[in-house]
Amino acid sequence: MRIALLTEGGYPYAAGEARLWCDRLVRGLPQHEFELYALSRSAGQEGAGHVPLPDHVTRVRTAPLWAPADDGRTHSRRERRRFTEAFGDLVRGVCAGQGDPFAAGLYGLAELAREQGGMYAALRSETAVRTVESACRAGGAGRAVRAAQVPDLLEFVDELERALRPLSLDWYEDGGEGLGAVDVCHAAAGGVAALPGLLAKRFFGVPLLVTEYGVQLRSHYLADTDDTRPALRALLAAFHTRLAGEIYARADLLTPGNAHARRWQERCGAPRDRLRTVYPGMEADRFAAVGEEPGCGDPDTLVWVGRIDPAKDLIALLHAFAEVRKDAPRARLRILATAVAPGATAVNYLADCQSLAAQLFPYEAADARTVGESPVTFEEVGGPEVPSPADAYGAGRIVVLSSVIEGFPITLAEAMFCGRATVSTDVGAVREVIGGTGLVVPPRNPRALADACLALLGEPERAQRLGAAARARALELFTVEQNVGAFQDIYLRLLARGSARPDGEIPFEQPAEARVPGHWTTPTWATPGSAGDASGITEATA
Repeated sequence: MRIALLTEGGYPYAAGEARLWCDRLVRGLPQHEFELYALSRSAGQEGAGHVPLPDHVTRVRTAPLWAPADDGRTHSRRERRRFTEAFGDLVRGVCAGQGDPFAAGLYGLAELAREQGGMYAALRSETAVRTVESACRAGGAGRAVRAAQVPDLLEFVDELERALRPLSLDWYEDGGEGLGAVDVCHAAAGGVAALPGLLAKRFFGVPLLVTEYGVQLRSHYLADTDDTRPALRALLAAFHTRLAGEIYARADLLTPGNAHARRWQERCGAPRDRLRTVYPGMEADRFAAVGEEPGCGDPDTLVWVGRIDPAKDLIALLHAFAEVRKDAPRARLRILATAVAPGATAVNYLADCQSLAAQLFPYEAADARTVGESPVTFEEVGGPEVPSPADAYGAGRIVVLSSVIEGFPITLAEAMFCGRATVSTDVGAVREVIGGTGLVVPPRNPRALADACLALLGEPERAQRLGAAARARALELFTVEQNVGAFQDIYLRLLARGSARPDGEIPFEQPAEARVPGHWTTPTWATPGSAGDASGITEATA
């Protein structure tokens, strides 16, 4: 089976959990042939090169979303009329919150780009700006977008051109070299990443599978905190909402990573009969040594592991620990950072947390001759004291999560693999992941967080029982094997449903021996890297 894996800013370039699950999926299904279609976010990402890929990845095609994409294409008068009509439908759907005009405009622009080439100049033209302005002032437009000024319109058009850049790519050939020749398009995220798959389904009837471990629309709402530009925020939010709705309505199957993501998709119009929850797959072997040794770690130590970010609410955790120390003076808190979120806000937040810890917990010493120590320490995972995440979770018996915003809590799943009892705030998919194997408290409630921690510190046998149950649950639900097995089943089911291709083509109509990947069809005289070499990966930049 030929599978096109569609990504944005992730695999096979960027590091992080998004890259890891794609890599595990590809390596776990060597019986299939994968083609990677990646939308890159920066020059540095491409310049660093992609990760080593297995032999059954036969093609990598990359398109930049960070660089200007002006191909010098200009439209005739007739083409300009087509563009204005289609673009007008799209922005009218955005401003008025209507799905039908948005879809008509989106596909009209896609057909124009496929026939006539790129639309960089058209999407950044004065005509485009005036069209957006007319849609904002028209009847039925939302109150927020009506207040849009010229700077808002210009920035929105700029963002819109970047988001619609996949429409102009050369990935939609009719022959056997583009998305039209694959058996399944699998988008590793929603939003812009799924747009090429949406067009492949429109043009060729290729089944579309969309996986969201973090809902792109939710991420957009959380990331956009500029309250000084309400009209621009409203326009961007409306565009992403309409795009998500169209993707959810047209996808053959949606695989959210948890029930929390599934509820977001349902609210945006995703049909329930096309939703199937597939939990992320994680490498349990990395945590086996700690998980199989329940007695390791200091029983009086609370452990927090994660990325330093205001959404993690370490301020509440420090206040909660101050309450814990009143009843458990031997307790310690180790804050183990895997990274610091990019931007000055996160760096300043870390400094604020360290300052608060110094105020709440002055250095303590057993006597006048002993060096004082703080019961709270800030450390980094990967350093000499804590070389790996498994060592971080093994430092104590209880793992704490204090977030106010969370999607799928990766750190909690890792703690469960390590057989640790957990105390968590009730946000995102926390309750779903934990099940009945940990304690869950309301967010922004230091007193409740402290009481839950004290309950487990005072009953080590209970904490050990919860940790054992957590490990069993994680091994059942969150391993790489269950994740890969689920997608293997999904690929076969999508193909078995029959083809929706316009020309009536059916799966397996062409015998497998007619197209054998690898070096079997390479002439003996062909040298590596030559035009006849079929053994390597073909890379192309649109």
